[in-house]
Amino acid sequence: MTDPQLSSPDGRPRARSLGIAPDGRPGPWNAITDVPGVEVGYRTVIFGDGPLRVGSGPARTGVTAILPRGRAGVGRPCAAGWYSLNGNGEMTGTAWIDEVGQLSMPITISNTHAIGPCHAGVVEWINRAHPALAREWLLPVCAETWDGYLNDINGGHIAPALVAEALDSARTWPLLEGSVGGGTGMNCYGFKGGSGTASREVPFGPDTYTVGVFVQANFGARGELTIAGRRIGAALTADNPQETTPWHRVPGESGVRAPGGAGSVIVIIATDAPVDALQCKAMARRVPFGLARTGTTGSLFSGDLFLAFSTASDRPSDTGFPHGEPSAEHLVTTPRLPWNRMDAFYTAVVEAVEESVLNALIVNSDMTGRDGHHSPALPHDRLLELLSR
Repeated sequence: MTDPQLSSPDGRPRARSLGIAPDGRPGPWNAITDVPGVEVGYRTVIFGDGPLRVGSGPARTGVTAILPRGRAGVGRPCAAGWYSLNGNGEMTGTAWIDEVGQLSMPITISNTHAIGPCHAGVVEWINRAHPALAREWLLPVCAETWDGYLNDINGGHIAPALVAEALDSARTWPLLEGSVGGGTGMNCYGFKGGSGTASREVPFGPDTYTVGVFVQANFGARGELTIAGRRIGAALTADNPQETTPWHRVPGESGVRAPGGAGSVIVIIATDAPVDALQCKAMARRVPFGLARTGTTGSLFSGDLFLAFSTASDRPSDTGFPHGEPSAEHLVTTPRLPWNRMDAFYTAVVEAVEESVLNALIVNSDMTGRDGHHSPALPHDRLLELLSR
């Protein structure tokens, strides 16, 4: 049996297998699912080759589903906060998170033009799995990054039924990474990108809490790529789609090339530490430091949206229609960490974000998509050679 800290469940090496280990102590699986109760599911869509025919492919896409309290805990609130480094992207449900500081719905991540089917799919799934909850309003979190370089993004290949399948498949497990789920058609630093995860354990008095991170990495210019503190992207100039291939070509016009750093990145942070909504938001604001360790400077063309939630203080929702007699009224009281002990959790976010991006790059393979567009995998041998110098 492979060590989940070193290898993906399918046996492919993760960053630590190559000797690249950012600071901090990872959880047993080094994944967001190290946070107790968090479940993750995927559905991946890959078919077709050759010229793009909208609706017929080639398709290189998918959907990722994250259940903060698992299937049984849908509707039970988690403290939550979010942050936008750059708003050229979409993450639904965030206005309600701002209003009440809570998240009680599933999270899905897919491609930019699949926000609608993801939203509808979550609603349909809750109506089946939790019909009583579906009688009130549902505001799921649906996030996206753009996979149109490789994928038939306007072909409608993400349908509500597929989203429901991803939710049904969600479980606690050492996660597959790379070209899987919503990350299937994504690119990162001019290499094949996609889904990545990592975790950190944080001692607090007699207790130990976990911070887990999941990224959908679709950002960065090749020349920016930095690994283990070494700016190596400039030395990896061969087979760079950002320099040689237009993003799309309009008949009668010249191709529009991908601006350096274009794309997007979604980051989801989970913890079982007792933090409130403001502290969740503060953790989400630390994500850019982890991304910066991998080299990005944050492109205008990259939607960079981050969400953090805490599974501590499990209790019934207090945001739905009130029920019961006035005598049943009570105050909501929840413990939280003191602000002057948050630095260790900020550090855990930064370390886990950095490693999640590296895993999305390293646990990957070459992919050719629509119109012959090609995205190369980060070459492990060349990477190790550069790091050894």
